[in-house]
Amino acid sequence: MPRLLSHPYLLLTLTVLFWSGNMVTGRGLRDDVPPILLALLRWLIALGLTLPFAWRRYDPAQLATMCRAWPAMLLLGLLGVGGFNTFAYLALQDTTATNASLLNSFIPIVTVALSWLFLGKRLNRPEAIGVAISLFGVLLIVAHGDIDVLLGLQPNRGDLWMLVAVLTWALYTVGLQFRPAGVDPMVMLAAFTLIGLAALIPAAAVEYVSGARMQVSTASLLGVLYTGVFPGFLGYVFYNRGVAAVGPNRGALFIHLMPAFGTGLAALFLGERPGWFHFTGIAMIFAGIYLNTRRRP
Repeated sequence: MPRLLSHPYLLLTLTVLFWSGNMVTGRGLRDDVPPILLALLRWLIALGLTLPFAWRRYDPAQLATMCRAWPAMLLLGLLGVGGFNTFAYLALQDTTATNASLLNSFIPIVTVALSWLFLGKRLNRPEAIGVAISLFGVLLIVAHGDIDVLLGLQPNRGDLWMLVAVLTWALYTVGLQFRPAGVDPMVMLAAFTLIGLAALIPAAAVEYVSGARMQVSTASLLGVLYTGVFPGFLGYVFYNRGVAAVGPNRGALFIHLMPAFGTGLAALFLGERPGWFHFTGIAMIFAGIYLNTRRRP
């Protein structure tokens, strides 16, 4: 990996950019690709990209290490691969982009709470202020600068699925602290993906039997390919490296960038014109991240 791409904050920023595109793609494909099938195809593509790297770096000692830590491996594979994106794609069948962005942005808060509960980690004052400022920036964007918009959000089935996705990813982020040491990241990602696929294949079979079918077109195929290459493969490689370097609290805070990137993607691809609240909210998000990532004596 080039030296520049080894910086954890850049890796986390690129991850969130890829994932922002994933939300846009998932919403756009909701009528063409069933949600569980989309998750399955995404991870099959990611596995195909991961295996060549994992095969070259694999040795029997790593397999023995992962087998000894099988509870952590099983849980992380089910949460990170089998769970989060499947629940997010299910959510995007029903919920609006505004609701999904708002709920997804609570992942850092849930991660902080779980880190305190399971790991005993606490935020110092600047970090707590940073989280609060960043969260306020997210709320400002999704509310379009109008408190009545925020108060008028109506929860639906999609919102409930998104809440499940939020909890799932927060648990995965905290759980990365318990992954076995001495295993190459590509080997571990391949193992996580195989575990997740073992859960997704029967779920996709049930979805198929229920009558859900993929509408094959150039757009749907390109959308599926994007989810596998960028948010699926590169996103997880970058996120795992970033969290390993800076810890779950700081790593999860970068998810607050999703509404900011979503605004940019909407302006670029949909021609939507950003308002004052977008720029103000984005500035607050970056300020909050800075307070959590700046070096201290």
